[in-house]
Amino acid sequence: MAAGKLYIGRKVRDLRLANQATQQQFAERLGISVSYLNQIESNQRPVSATVLLALADKFKIDLSDLSGAEGDRLLSALAEALTDPLFSSQAISHQELKMVVHNAPGIAHALIAAHQAYRHNSERLASIDDTLGRASTVVEHTPYEEVRDFFHFMDNYIHEIDVFAERLADEIGIGDQDTHAALSAHLENRLDIRINRSTGTGDIIRDFDEERRLLTLSPYLVPASRDFQIALQIAQLAGDEIISQLLDKAAFRSSEATEICRMGLHNYFAGALVLPYGRFMTAAREVRHDLDLLSARFGASIEQVCHRLSTLQRPGQKGVPIFFARIDRAGNITKRHSAAKLQFARFGAACPLWNAHRAFEAPGQVIRQLAETADGVRYLCIATQVTKGDRGFHAPRQHYALALGCEISYADQFVYADDMDIGNRTAFDPIGISCRICERANCAGRAVPPLKSRLVIDHRKRGRLPYHIG
Repeated sequence: MAAGKLYIGRKVRDLRLANQATQQQFAERLGISVSYLNQIESNQRPVSATVLLALADKFKIDLSDLSGAEGDRLLSALAEALTDPLFSSQAISHQELKMVVHNAPGIAHALIAAHQAYRHNSERLASIDDTLGRASTVVEHTPYEEVRDFFHFMDNYIHEIDVFAERLADEIGIGDQDTHAALSAHLENRLDIRINRSTGTGDIIRDFDEERRLLTLSPYLVPASRDFQIALQIAQLAGDEIISQLLDKAAFRSSEATEICRMGLHNYFAGALVLPYGRFMTAAREVRHDLDLLSARFGASIEQVCHRLSTLQRPGQKGVPIFFARIDRAGNITKRHSAAKLQFARFGAACPLWNAHRAFEAPGQVIRQLAETADGVRYLCIATQVTKGDRGFHAPRQHYALALGCEISYADQFVYADDMDIGNRTAFDPIGISCRICERANCAGRAVPPLKSRLVIDHRKRGRLPYHIG
């Protein structure tokens, strides 16, 4: 497929303003006319290879930072919001959506937020109507979704925390010695906090007594979880100032969202501490993203490794653009991020044809799949099942499928692509984002009709589906 033209007017304009340059000054430095620069900034013309090289040379920027990954995420979210029947009277083309995303991303974000508020109010009214006359509690998920979108549109990479955590990891000696020994020594010698093992059988896995400077951990934690909890305690103390500054800038609408995000940033810090950016990315390349080998080398869980791989988006030092999701048995996506073109649905379950669902049928195995989305982009997809929960015969456990993958052009960097017929187009399974926004007309796995398509019912004929998608 031919490469698409690159319209990055907003980014070029932001770069010019950041350098406090007029269009005349900026155009002279790039060696182009003012009229051409004006057309680029207004997205009337794409940038040429010559201009891209000039931007990299004159302003010392990474060309990958000018890619459309951020725009792809915003475009996907906006397109999904506009599939709502609320907008059925508006025939909005894909090109119009791209114009809004490229030229006025703030308006796109505002429309997504307004649609999300509309959905919540509609769900609340429906819940009240359904439970009228009975005691009930209406659960509002807005703070969680607000935080989810914060990480999503930050590309799941928090530069300030990541760099700080990597410096601290070097100071502690992560990678040069046993991770548990390094973390424990730092906690006790530098932060004056003792580690104690609980003798109870409750569900508390970590308890910090600030007055006694005592961190109590459950004795039943597996080593990877134990070390992560120690790293989390370090994150809460060492990263407090930088995390508070980030939360102030984020300006969440509620204190609940702020504290949920604070927890997420603590977790991010802990992950960046036990899996330092440079060391981890180098190791990932060496072992060709072999999850088992990365887990063994860093003493981390498979889920921690998958999650960390999806955050390798540091400007000038990016890893492979990866999508990552965690899915429960009901098909709910409980974690999601994509640095690739594939974007997960904000609402609803994942595509039933995706290999992630098959992971539950083969515990402990890595399930591989070659897949193609409706836009013609092909992917290498891998999935594996993990079990989480307390130890003990009667302890409840949760089973999740971890899904990871990349666009097929990066497949050679993954050990999982070995012996797969990636050159054969017919080897790729057709998948979608979710049934409610997928427009594949003849999919046997479809659960519900697409929201914005007209359904044609022919009582004389019956195919795979009881309707035709017009």
